[in-house]
Amino acid sequence: MKYEIVMGLETHVRVKSETKMFCSCRNAVALAEEPNENVCGVCMGFPGMLPVLNEKIVDLAVRASNAMRMTVNEISIFDRKSYFYPDLPAGFQITQLFHPIAEHGEVKTMVDGAEKTFRIHRMHIENDAGKLVHAGSTTLLDYNRAGSPLMEIVTEPDFRSKPEVIAYLEELQKIMRWCGASDADMEKGQLRCDVNISIRPVGSDVLNNRVELKNLNSFSAIGRAIDNEFARQIEIMESGGRVTQETRGWDDEHGESRPQRSKEDAMDYRYFPEPDLPPLHVLGEFVQARLVPELPIDRRRKYLVEYKLQEDDARILSNERTLSDYYEELVALTGDPKKSCSYVTTVLFAIVLEHNARVRSEGVKSFLAVPAKELARVIELVAGDELSSTNSKAVVEELFENGGEADEIVDRLGLRQVNDTAALDAVVEQVIVEFAAQVSEYQAGKVQLFGFLVGSCMKASKGQGNPKMFTEMLKKKIG
Repeated sequence: MKYEIVMGLETHVRVKSETKMFCSCRNAVALAEEPNENVCGVCMGFPGMLPVLNEKIVDLAVRASNAMRMTVNEISIFDRKSYFYPDLPAGFQITQLFHPIAEHGEVKTMVDGAEKTFRIHRMHIENDAGKLVHAGSTTLLDYNRAGSPLMEIVTEPDFRSKPEVIAYLEELQKIMRWCGASDADMEKGQLRCDVNISIRPVGSDVLNNRVELKNLNSFSAIGRAIDNEFARQIEIMESGGRVTQETRGWDDEHGESRPQRSKEDAMDYRYFPEPDLPPLHVLGEFVQARLVPELPIDRRRKYLVEYKLQEDDARILSNERTLSDYYEELVALTGDPKKSCSYVTTVLFAIVLEHNARVRSEGVKSFLAVPAKELARVIELVAGDELSSTNSKAVVEELFENGGEADEIVDRLGLRQVNDTAALDAVVEQVIVEFAAQVSEYQAGKVQLFGFLVGSCMKASKGQGNPKMFTEMLKKKIG
């Protein structure tokens, strides 16, 4: 390992607003059915059409900034970034270069079981370009996403390995969903990442020229592209060459990158303040009203350290805010984090998956179909020996399918356990007499028959007897 890789990321996240950044056209949060159906004179750059900033974009961008623990600037300014390309109809992009909306934050995540912090240099908001569709020798233009709002999040060069990059991006995706700023779905183009890569000899603090990798449309593709570029730059260095500062497009199908253009500097884009938009003033009260006190990593840490959950369970329960909030409500009701975790991740999830496999997508239900209050009551009934763990699954399934109250379902289905000592003793006596031969074999050393006798007691009580009490009674009576 003669060389060290140093990486910084530029991630574009589509803001989850109903309309585009500067007009009333529908935002491209989902793929449109037809090309060029959500366009107007503003997002097409027609002369004389003036942009009007969508307040919802600022709202969600501030929430995202708070979630990344950034400083939201009181004043930010929009700039024009000029370049000529077919997917940019106005010939310029409205962005923020000199005075972004937020700066200096961090994203904490877990990498190989250890918590790591990656620094955010800045975040600015800007409008997206359109999309080029290459069909043979023809290039088609779809402007549905032109003018859609983006948050560009630029990190410091803190990444030294592929797992660190993937862990950061996965955590960023969770954060965006957690605070409601974006669904950050890579398949729908809601999260796009460019990776800037340089290498240097181990121990050196002098970096070679950086290469920007584009067209990375999945976490796995990002990993393959990093491996490929690291090897490519090492080969150049080992052969006595010099890495060219450039932008390269990644071809995942062929597993290689290709040069696109030399890497521009800011002066190449001829930035100047956007004349049609005044400076954006964001008051402190506006920022304070959009704080995000707890993040996925905070919940995950809590589940590992305070609740003593397994790593996989802590990760699953902190992935998505709705699920995490549901689990938190359940724990508050039961006072038992581990039992609550078990019922959510095994019993309830299994029922949801089975149900969703049997119905069409529009009929799919989530775990929210079972109120936390009723699931907590099921757990309480099991803990109090009023309901067996086996029968509790039937109760949860009935709650999921048809709703209702746990106690009513237990009584209606005849599942409430009998704890009356005299009644159970009579059942045990009956089983001992009925299965005297098996009792004799058990006492002679065939210990596996004990489970059969307990099961016979349960059957004789029509499933309502307490198996723990049956076990204790049988041991006392037959040894």
